[in-house]
Amino acid sequence: MAYHIGIIGSGSWSTALAKILTDNNNHIHWWIRNEETIRHMQLRHHNKHYLTSVYFDTSLLSLSSRAADVVAASDIVILSVPSAFLPAVLDQLPADAFAGKKVVSAIKGLVPVTNQLINDYLAERFNVSAENYFTITGPCHAEEVANEKLSYLTFSGTDNDEAEAIAALFNNSYLQTIVNTDVNGVQFAAVLKNIYAMGAGIAHGLEYGDNFLSVFITNCFREMQEFLEQYGKYEAGSGREAVVHNYNASAYLGDLLVTCYSLHSRNRTFGNMIGKGYSVKAVQLELNMIAEGYYASRCIAEINGRIGAYMPIAQKIFAILWEQLHPEEAFLELEKGLI
Repeated sequence: MAYHIGIIGSGSWSTALAKILTDNNNHIHWWIRNEETIRHMQLRHHNKHYLTSVYFDTSLLSLSSRAADVVAASDIVILSVPSAFLPAVLDQLPADAFAGKKVVSAIKGLVPVTNQLINDYLAERFNVSAENYFTITGPCHAEEVANEKLSYLTFSGTDNDEAEAIAALFNNSYLQTIVNTDVNGVQFAAVLKNIYAMGAGIAHGLEYGDNFLSVFITNCFREMQEFLEQYGKYEAGSGREAVVHNYNASAYLGDLLVTCYSLHSRNRTFGNMIGKGYSVKAVQLELNMIAEGYYASRCIAEINGRIGAYMPIAQKIFAILWEQLHPEEAFLELEKGLI
C-alpha cells in the first residue's frame, strides 16, 4: 500500500526523517515554516539551515508553509517540531484535522504548561485515538543519519501490525527498525534522557571525569526506572492498563547513553555550557536551537509532584536550570548519594 506521508517540521531531525523516507523512494508532503527556505530547497535541493550535506530528489517533495495543507494531503502525519512550539503550529488546525489519519510523533518532549505527553495533547485537542498514534524513539542522531551511519529507531503503537507497517517505510541499509507497544514508556524515557544528558553536560563543564560520569549515568538509569514504575502505578490508579517496560532496550538505555556521551547531543552541549558558568539565557542565544531537556526538566518536576518518584538527579538539574542553584553546589550534594 502506498501512503501519503506528511512531515511537520524543518529542523535537523525532520530533515533526517525526510532523507530516510525519500531514500526509500517515498513521496512526502513537507511543512516548512519559512518560504525562503522552501525556495532555496526547490532551487538548491537541500535545507540551507540543517544537515546541509543532504541533497534531495525534489520530485519526491511537495513543500508547503501551510501546515493545514500538508495534514490534509497525508494519510500519515509525522510531527517533528520542538514540543514547546507544537501547540502554536497545530492549534491553527480545525478539531477534525487528523480524522482518519495516523499520527507519528518524532518529538522527544512534553507539551509545556499542560505537561502532557504528545498523545494526550492530541487526544484532547484533536480527538486522535490511541490506535492511530505512534512514536519514533531511540538512539539516533540526525547528523549520523545524514552520513548514513547505521542507526536504530523504535516505532511504538498499541497496534503492533500498524507499527510494523509504518516502521517498514523507514527500514533500509543504514536504518534498522524495532517495534514495541510501550507508547507512554518510550516517550517518558526520551524525555528523561534529555534531562539527564543536560546533567552529564553540566558534569563535564564542571570538569568531572569519565569515572564519575559512568556512575552518574548509571544512577540516572536507575532513576528513570523509578519514575516509570511510579508513573505506572499512578496510571493503574487512573484505570489504565499497566505496561511492562524493557529497560535494557535501545529506546531506554541506548538513547540515554548516546545522549549523555555524544558530542552531537544538543542537551549535553547545553549542560556543558551551564557547567562552565554560562546563564540559561546566554546558552540559548549562543546555541540558537531548542534543547528539549530544558523545558522537560520543569515538566517532569511538576508531574513528579503528583506521582512521588525518588528523583534527586532530575530535581537538582531542574533547580540548576530554573531556580538558579549553582551547578557546583548541586553536584557536590549529588556526589554523596550516588551508588
